[in-house]
Amino acid sequence: MDCSDLLEPVIAIAKAAAKAVLEVYSEDFEITEKSDHSPLTRADLQSHHLIVKGLQGLSPHYPILSEEAADIPYEVRSTWSTYWLVDPLDGTKEFIKRNGEFTVNIALIHHHQPLLGVVLAPVPERLYFAAMGQGAYRSVAGQPPVRLQVGGTEEGPWRLIGSRSHGSNEWDRFLETVGPYVLETVGSSLKFCRIAEASADLYPRFGPTSEWDTAAAHAIVLEAGGTVCDLQGVELLYNMKPSLLNPFFLVHAKGDQRWLPLAQSILPHPL
Repeated sequence: MDCSDLLEPVIAIAKAAAKAVLEVYSEDFEITEKSDHSPLTRADLQSHHLIVKGLQGLSPHYPILSEEAADIPYEVRSTWSTYWLVDPLDGTKEFIKRNGEFTVNIALIHHHQPLLGVVLAPVPERLYFAAMGQGAYRSVAGQPPVRLQVGGTEEGPWRLIGSRSHGSNEWDRFLETVGPYVLETVGSSLKFCRIAEASADLYPRFGPTSEWDTAAAHAIVLEAGGTVCDLQGVELLYNMKPSLLNPFFLVHAKGDQRWLPLAQSILPHPL
């Protein structure tokens, strides 16, 4: 399925959503709480409505699953072969902290795989995008795009990247086991983008994430030559089950065999 002609209009939709997010970012805004106790702001909702409207105009035949409208029964979405998967504001906690580590994320999923991904970080403006077979790219502040390729250090200290706001016991055990490392903590889907642009060797995630958190950046990692695999070494798939939660996963260069056995070794019940 060739979706490269969708990239430019999806990037335009993401930029419109990011503009709305920045308008809220510059103001005093109210913070409410969703049923799962995660924070919600007017920026999340405004971005959601703009993206949904834009995607409906672009491709009315493709359904849309967004974090802010995710109560679609599995009996319905299991019939979808192609659909949009959206996180209108990934990193709401970082948005509230005003540290700039938040993103707008739009992915196109086809037969459970991410074919297209756009990740836009508004502060400062960094755009990451990819479509299957077309490569992955980064553009900073409107400059010409640069093609991305994952990389990896041959020997330590390993360059690890982790969540700024989410830790776990498994993460602590992994750090005790991995050997010499340097660690960068970053919010939102920017962690995936660090792998895609060869700024880090490994992003291990031993905590809960939802499918909209990973899909757009997953497409970028794939086209940069990387993988997003579960702890059995299987590439993440989307919309395969009633739950929209991802398993634990690793993000690194495809074919790098160092990390999977190490990650499996810290689990309380080996796979």
